[in-house]
Amino acid sequence: MEQRVIITQNFQNDLAMALVECERDRIFVLTDENTHAKCWPLLSNFYGLKQAQIITIPAGDDNKSIEQLAYVWQKLGEGGATRHSCLINLGGGMVTDLGGFAASTFKRGINFINIPTTLLAMVDASVGGKTGINFGGLKNEVGVFSDSKFVILNADFLSTLDKANLLSGYAEMLKHGLIANEQMWAELTTFDIAGEHTVWQRLQRMVADSVRVKEQVVAADPHEKGLRKALNLGHTFGHAFESWSYGFEEQGTKTKEHGREPLLHGYAVAFGLIAELYLSVVKCGFPTEQMRQTVSFIRQHYGNLPITCDDYDNIIALMRHDKKNRGTDINVTLLAGIGQLRIDQTIDEEMIREALDFVREDF
Repeated sequence: MEQRVIITQNFQNDLAMALVECERDRIFVLTDENTHAKCWPLLSNFYGLKQAQIITIPAGDDNKSIEQLAYVWQKLGEGGATRHSCLINLGGGMVTDLGGFAASTFKRGINFINIPTTLLAMVDASVGGKTGINFGGLKNEVGVFSDSKFVILNADFLSTLDKANLLSGYAEMLKHGLIANEQMWAELTTFDIAGEHTVWQRLQRMVADSVRVKEQVVAADPHEKGLRKALNLGHTFGHAFESWSYGFEEQGTKTKEHGREPLLHGYAVAFGLIAELYLSVVKCGFPTEQMRQTVSFIRQHYGNLPITCDDYDNIIALMRHDKKNRGTDINVTLLAGIGQLRIDQTIDEEMIREALDFVREDF
């Protein structure tokens, strides 16, 4: 089933149309505590949702877990959900990932609609059919490919975000620019995303451009056999950085006291882009000046990753559990230039340590 993405100018009309086209004897809405407070009020007076049953889970990526997945299944069952019901996922990537997985597996699959409320979810998690949960200390370790019936993008939700969450989503847009073309990359690296006077209309247009990049890649390779690996740029290192920040050491082991501030996903990806652009220069001849411009933008807006040499072994161990690997090889997506993809590039431990050195450097 092909996913339909709507960049809405009339939210209630587009949601009404989506519900008409979805089989729905009962409607359920999945939120987390934050989106229930900040975003559900924008929908709660909509006539088509008057009888909807709300399922609310705790906020935060730690809750993209098997325990919360089971809770959603339980609430669907208690609410009388059937194979003809519909689940609306109202939230960020944690909600759309977990909710999509819950819908895809409950009664062997019910319709679901994603309404992403964060920039990250708009340009990444809600589009492309990947669903799942974290498991054993690893990001998105268990899940299925399953398209929502609709994705409805409403830029009004962006006004509910703080600076950090805007930047988190923007890192995925920056990735899309790098794999797309120089014009898109240049706009992204000169736009003042963190400014107080962000032009929402311009940002909405840039979000639409970013979503189109992902849609085109996913349409060409829905199950990540080849081209879709382009979307993994920055993620082999990024997922390891994210797991490290939550205190995980290798697979399934979590330190009790690590004193680290958990990284938002987009921040981890931004630091992953630094590492993988460095390797792109070394292995594939990516232009040094464009690498430096991109890295400078990241350092200016995202700061520095607080790793030390003592963390390298742990990060490498986490990278070895990445789903994209084959056997003992660690695979990354690199670039020979902006828009010039080099997928399935293998890197050894020496190269990883060199890239981690570069991430730690200021220049």
